[in-house]
Amino acid sequence: MFTSPAPSPLPPIRSLEDAIDRCQRLGLRLSRQRRAILELLWDAKDHLSARQIYDRLNQAGKDIGHTSVYQNLEALSEHGIIECVERADGRLYGNISDSHSHVNCLDSQKIIDVHVELPPSLIAEIEAKTGVKIVDYRIDFYGYQNSEPSAQG
Repeated sequence: MFTSPAPSPLPPIRSLEDAIDRCQRLGLRLSRQRRAILELLWDAKDHLSARQIYDRLNQAGKDIGHTSVYQNLEALSEHGIIECVERADGRLYGNISDSHSHVNCLDSQKIIDVHVELPPSLIAEIEAKTGVKIVDYRIDFYGYQNSEPSAQG
């Protein structure tokens, strides 16, 4: 029996140009609204709600309706071009779509993107305990912003 090879994974999106290129590769039309949303997310480098995106775009003179913002965010996140983070208070959208972890600040509610690589021994331990072959992971850390350096040293 012949099985077709798995498609080669697409490279991670690390810039606005990569995001635009991915849209074009996937045949996703790069409308004026879609481009404005991508530019805003890359400029903001933050996780924003659809409402915040709508407000910022309109404050910047981009005439984009609510429905258009929501539809474009859904299309971009469904195609893996942007990230959608589900939270109790709604969805937030960010510009990093490849695997990464988050530090959630409980003071400011800010989400900080971090790339964390677990030691292979820990991955092996998790696999042994669960019987599941780990192929990817995302970790959510929660804490309070520490404005003073640690006195321990």
